Amino acid sequence: TFLLLSFSIEILLPAGLFLRPGGGASACSPAQHSRRRRSWVWNQFFVLEEFTGNDPLYVGKLHSDVDKGDGQVRYVLTGEGAASIFSIDESTGDIHATRRLDREQQAYYTLRAQARNRDTNRLVEPESQFIIKVQDVNDNEPKFLDGPYTARVAERSPVGTSVVTVVATDADDPTYGNSARLMYSILQGQPYFSVEPKTGVVRTALPDLDREVRDSHLLVVQAKDMIGQIGGLSGSTSVTVILTDVNDNPPHFPRRSYQFSVRESELVSTVVAKIRAVDPDEGPNAELDYRILDGDGLGIFSITTDSHTQEGLITLHKNLDFETKSSYMLRVEASNLYVDARFLSSGPFSDVATVRLLVQNVDEPPVFHSSVSWMMVSEAAAVGTEVGSVLARDPDATNSPIRYSIDRQSNLERYFHIDSGTGVITTAQPLDRETVAVHNITVVATERLDPSLTGKAVVLISVTDVNDNPPSLAIDYDTFVCENSEPGQIVQTLSAVDRDEPEEGQHFLFSLSEAGQNLSFTLRDNKDNTASILTRPGGFLQRDQLLHLLPVVISDSSRPPLSSTNTLSITVCTCDAAGEPRSCRQGAPLLLLVSLQSAVTAAVLTCILTLLGVVVVTAAIRRRRRDPLTVVAERCVQENIVCYDDEGGGEEDTEAFDMLALRHLNTTGQSHQTQARTLTSTSEPTSEGNWLFLPFIRERLQQADLDSAAPPFDSLQTYAFEGSGSSAASLSSLNSLDSFNSQECQQNYDLLKEWGPRFRKLADLYGHRQTSLLKHVFLSLHDCCHHFHSESKNFMNI
Repeated sequence: TFLLLSFSIEILLPAGLFLRPGGGASACSPAQHSRRRRSWVWNQFFVLEEFTGNDPLYVGKLHSDVDKGDGQVRYVLTGEGAASIFSIDESTGDIHATRRLDREQQAYYTLRAQARNRDTNRLVEPESQFIIKVQDVNDNEPKFLDGPYTARVAERSPVGTSVVTVVATDADDPTYGNSARLMYSILQGQPYFSVEPKTGVVRTALPDLDREVRDSHLLVVQAKDMIGQIGGLSGSTSVTVILTDVNDNPPHFPRRSYQFSVRESELVSTVVAKIRAVDPDEGPNAELDYRILDGDGLGIFSITTDSHTQEGLITLHKNLDFETKSSYMLRVEASNLYVDARFLSSGPFSDVATVRLLVQNVDEPPVFHSSVSWMMVSEAAAVGTEVGSVLARDPDATNSPIRYSIDRQSNLERYFHIDSGTGVITTAQPLDRETVAVHNITVVATERLDPSLTGKAVVLISVTDVNDNPPSLAIDYDTFVCENSEPGQIVQTLSAVDRDEPEEGQHFLFSLSEAGQNLSFTLRDNKDNTASILTRPGGFLQRDQLLHLLPVVISDSSRPPLSSTNTLSITVCTCDAAGEPRSCRQGAPLLLLVSLQSAVTAAVLTCILTLLGVVVVTAAIRRRRRDPLTVVAERCVQENIVCYDDEGGGEEDTEAFDMLALRHLNTTGQSHQTQARTLTSTSEPTSEGNWLFLPFIRERLQQADLDSAAPPFDSLQTYAFEGSGSSAASLSSLNSLDSFNSQECQQNYDLLKEWGPRFRKLADLYGHRQTSLLKHVFLSLHDCCHHFHSESKNFMNI
């Protein structure tokens, strides 16, 4: 059913005429204005949204009084949706909607209507504007844009406590009908919670919500439009309500009594037991405090709370002894740290349990009466003097016998000895307080029945002082006196030291020796452990006496006293006006310097000439020995011996000779005797430097003569010596025995006997009968160096 409305439009013309539909023009003022009757006539329709018909929806009709029905008037529609949503019949002016409309997308459309002459296309009426409104229908359900919801509320909250407010929105027109008027209700969550129908406020509905029973609730809240009437649309959301904890439960122990075993060897501060009270609350409401109310172990044990596990940690406060007490009893209380006063009426928020601790016996090591002992002994005590004693016992009931000993690492010098049965400590060596004033030794007590059980104690032995060291001058004084010194002038102030330490302190007495009285100096004891050396009348001259030796006697004040005589050297010097020495020996520095320079120059020249002589002699001998050896080798060896100018590649170098000939040295045979004799007679070196090789060669030739498995003579390659030396110099120690045949001067080892006992073995191994020229050379060099060293030392001393 469409509501068909007819409206008239009053159009204000340029001439001041106001047109009314169906009537003539009337002037506003008879004298000034004239009005002619013109009119638009159309039907306006409120178009329902979501129209789903098959034909276009009729909206309304445009009509002008100018239209006589002869087809000369053409209607034109422009504006929002013209031609795309709305169409018009040019002849009749009927307007239709060609598409389904949605008010939530656009609620109204503004259009403009024109009436034109079909032939001239000129407006026959002024353009007019009108609006087509889209009428709302209930086509949108409520929606919870902020859902799902999560809310928290404390357990035990009163009825009606606000939990959360849920809000739903409806896209329909709230000014038209009830399409957007909502009503809230709970579909799930009763009877614990309720919701206000109009506001959507969710509240508690029961007074005793218990988190320990159920810590969360899931609610389903519905919003329905049309004020909840039948046919309305609805939407829903979920609300998760979490119950927060309050301290409404007291702690309690699962058991009334507990029992634990503790070893008597447990160390102090060790946790020996753990107990825990149960509190169903959480967070700060479940934090507990433990304390020991009473019991016979109140001073032996203590209890604290583990902040992470809320356990009560029973800690050992003192050492246990099974033989003294084997069990302890404690009453322990657990209570909440924070209490909610609203729930105190339900009872105390604490609980009590009994804890019994059984001490287990352990085979303990020996225990000394004192872990540190102090003893004293005089440094003059004889060996075997008793210093003191220690005592240890077995704390177990078995009371095992104890054996005493001193830890070897603490008594490396073995100054002390301990009796293994009695623990008496005696001296084992003479003591010296000045060397070690306090001895720190460790005494070990071991059970004889079980040597693995040991105890230790520290014994500090102080060595008391006796007067066994005489005093002496504190330093080596460098004293001088000027030639022009006046009588009574202080030349030097002396002080003394004494390694001893008497209880009443050091008191030194100074004097001059009676046997060495000096007419030039006198000594004055200052009575403060110092003494002054003063000049006597008479003056001093270097030419008369350059050095004065003054014997000073220093005595201590101990009983009996000890004394020592110390010689003080005083040099006479020539001084300037200020008393500063200019020369302490007239002419001595210059003459000494010239003498020393001459001695040094002579020593250096002697050493250089000696070295040049050694080089010349060595070169001559090497040249004389090298040429004959080469000729003899070439003449005697012939084609059967291969000569090498280097030492070869070692045992792996087998290209020049047959290795099998060297691997059958111990076999005997009868072949090749004639050839061996010939080889022996022709291969002996004529040089006396090869005498060492002849026995070796004869022995090897004899073995080859008796060897039946030896190769033929023409393939046997035998060596009589190593050759004339390689360009790289021989590395063999045998070649060094040939005097002056090596680049190193090591041909004669008899000199090793002069180098002391460390080189005696080498001298016995490598020495020979002949005396080498190098021995004299080395002795000469040694004398030169020794003379140079002596002269340099004298120069430095001066």
